Amino acid sequence: MIGIKSIVLAAGLAMLSVGAAQAAPAAPAAKPVAAAPATPAAAVSHDPMLAVDGAPAMAIDPKVGQPVDGLITIQPQVTPNGQQALWFHNTLLMPVITGICILVLVLLGWVALRYRRAANPVASKTSHNTILEVLWTGIPVLILLGLALPSIGLLQAQYKPAPKNAVTLKAIGNQWYWTYQYPDHGGFEITSNMLKEAGEVGKGERARTAIDGPRLLATDNRVVLPVGVPIRLITTANDVIHSWAIPAFWIKLDAVPGRLNETSFTINKPGVYFGVCSELCGARHGYMPITVEAVSPAVFAQWVKAKGGTMPGAAPAPAAPPAAATTASIATPGAAAPAAAVVTAGQ
Repeated sequence: MIGIKSIVLAAGLAMLSVGAAQAAPAAPAAKPVAAAPATPAAAVSHDPMLAVDGAPAMAIDPKVGQPVDGLITIQPQVTPNGQQALWFHNTLLMPVITGICILVLVLLGWVALRYRRAANPVASKTSHNTILEVLWTGIPVLILLGLALPSIGLLQAQYKPAPKNAVTLKAIGNQWYWTYQYPDHGGFEITSNMLKEAGEVGKGERARTAIDGPRLLATDNRVVLPVGVPIRLITTANDVIHSWAIPAFWIKLDAVPGRLNETSFTINKPGVYFGVCSELCGARHGYMPITVEAVSPAVFAQWVKAKGGTMPGAAPAPAAPPAAATTASIATPGAAAPAAAVVTAGQ
């Protein structure tokens, strides 16, 4: 009997404990700790950092800044010196050369017909003609003077020193690629290599696509320059003589080891322009092209910032105190500094 009472009493106590547990309010859930605001990911921008090489994305005009199949004249010029040279070539040189060639051909034909043996059996013994001698001496002199004046002016313009507000681009030739420095913008540097075709690339390499440019002319990193701003071009080389040349700019400047050559130009039209090394520099001379992307000054400033450079006159950003160092400074005296803080202090 006592055993039955004990069993009943134990069962009642168990039921009471279960009911109390169900009636008790649930413990409040731990308040979630607010996560530190994540740094916003850089948005994929179509202007100016879309291109794979970090240069502004810009459509390539297939008829400007590169060779055109079937074209028999000089490339369209986008610099004042180039436009002057194109005018000089088309307006003065070609008409004068064409006229002289036609005149000489007509004279040869006239002499061959008029003074052949059948038409002139008795040869003339005339040895001098003062009027003819004066004409064929004086007229060429006048022609040369007429060509020399604009030619000297063009030559002078090509080597005119760049103004103080010019953007300096230093092009360094290597076997067989180009290195570029921007001394006025923090001194950052880019390296430009030719892009290979899809069947030539190795593992992890990027192949050329249509948006990069023509075969043998497209590069993995483009030179970016502002439009409407004077450019000071300085060339040198690390090994042998190279030559930095872009036909659309009317620029060809040798890059000589141990020497700095300088010229200046101003790009008038935005676009992508291609050139090549124009000095035989070794086995892969034909595989070190030049690609220049001309953009507005505002886009150029964004590109410089994206490359880690600074615009002239811009105030440097204030240096923020390292987070690890701040944590270590407020740590409890005698406590060990966090591992991250120790590593930062060691750097």
